[in-house]
Amino acid sequence: MKLLQVLFLALVQLLGSSRGEDTRVWGPGLELADKLPLNARYFFVESRDGAGRIVPQQYRVLFKGHSRVGSCRVKIEQIDRVDGSSIIRYKLMETCWNVEIHVLLGERHLGQSPYRFEGKLYTENCYCPQAPLEDWMEQIGCPSEDVQINSDLIPFRAVNFSSLRPRIIQQYDKPGSVSLCNYVVKDNQIYRTCYGRKTLLPDMELFVNLGDWPLVTKGGHRRTTGPYPIFSWCGSEDTFDIVMPTYDLVEASLEAMSRVSLDMLSVQRKGVPWEEKVPKAFWRGRDACRERLDLVGLSQQHPDLVNASLTNFFFFRDEEKKYGPKVAHISFFDFFDYKYQVNVDGTVAAYRFPYLLGGSSVVFKQASKYYEHFYSKLEQGREYLPLKRDLSDLIENIQRARQQDDEMITVRDNAKAFVDQHLLPRSILCYSGLLFKEYSQNIVSPVQILPGMEQASQPGTSSNCECDSVEGNNHDEL
Repeated sequence: MKLLQVLFLALVQLLGSSRGEDTRVWGPGLELADKLPLNARYFFVESRDGAGRIVPQQYRVLFKGHSRVGSCRVKIEQIDRVDGSSIIRYKLMETCWNVEIHVLLGERHLGQSPYRFEGKLYTENCYCPQAPLEDWMEQIGCPSEDVQINSDLIPFRAVNFSSLRPRIIQQYDKPGSVSLCNYVVKDNQIYRTCYGRKTLLPDMELFVNLGDWPLVTKGGHRRTTGPYPIFSWCGSEDTFDIVMPTYDLVEASLEAMSRVSLDMLSVQRKGVPWEEKVPKAFWRGRDACRERLDLVGLSQQHPDLVNASLTNFFFFRDEEKKYGPKVAHISFFDFFDYKYQVNVDGTVAAYRFPYLLGGSSVVFKQASKYYEHFYSKLEQGREYLPLKRDLSDLIENIQRARQQDDEMITVRDNAKAFVDQHLLPRSILCYSGLLFKEYSQNIVSPVQILPGMEQASQPGTSSNCECDSVEGNNHDEL
């Protein structure tokens, strides 16, 4: 619930031309630094040699600017990626103005360096909404539609909560088994009853499922009463839930270079070179479904091809003797010492899947009825390799992959390109913004603050934010 609130309260690749044919600099941390105040702003740099090959380089990034405490203080990090390009990300320690960002290779400026911003660059925790949602989305280059959002909203073209609300509460007010919150966004303030900061959100009312499983099953009495518009982290083939980015992806997008160490940028850090990776499939996790035990069984039978172990027994404790012993957790970054990763459902979709796609291994993905918000854009065989639900084809697929090393590198690189296009922080905020915009336009009942609701206030802001006032805006921003 807290993270969903952070999403609401916090939501509110343009290519840079290069001065030389051997370098390219691009990304929202330069083109949109004043419009997309992430905790970790980011951009990309790549250098190529005379033959067109990407060459790893150590770049220099210099900041010039002012703040209330003097010079602009900034934390800078270079993440070298497996293809030789680099992610540069930076975190402002306070609001800065008259900023220049110099991107250098040696003493030579790259791209359009220096990048100049005459206004203010706010930190992520400044509550300074700059535009209504639709205008803000256009400013940061969000897409105008999304196939998953269009599909999810088909059953909900005219949402009347005056009639739906009491039925939803009656159906799902089940303390102990269902965690559901009723949210109202009114005048950019958030209110909730339980049985996001960048832009101004439209008024809307919504119900949010805070559990893992989607709630609104197809068939049965829904054929006569109609489905309920409930938002969930995960969807499935047999439910109507409206899918939004998972709490894990949202937190990683908002808290990178702060409370979160694993995010969609840091996971791309170059590790063991491909030719030095262990040519096995790797997996670690708890016993959340039978197929995970089956995977460990395959590892026991084929230790030369699979390294899979359980880190905890919770659902199948009586089978620990057969599928144990359980092993200690290891760093997620160490997963990518292996060429192949196996993505297997847990209780629902495995929320590690985006991070596996962003790493430097090839991902085998189990067939599943569950999906996250981005699955519909993936192409099996291109960004990942499909497996049967029962994993019965895993061994033969690993053997085939070993014989097709060049093709596997292509799959890995395709996955990285997909991540860059759909799963980095700007894309997560864009998807959330588009979903809320489209959904809010389907509500036909009055949006009202209901009796008993509590206001989800913004966290305290720092005095050094010094927001520029926006005409007509007297409200806190999301």
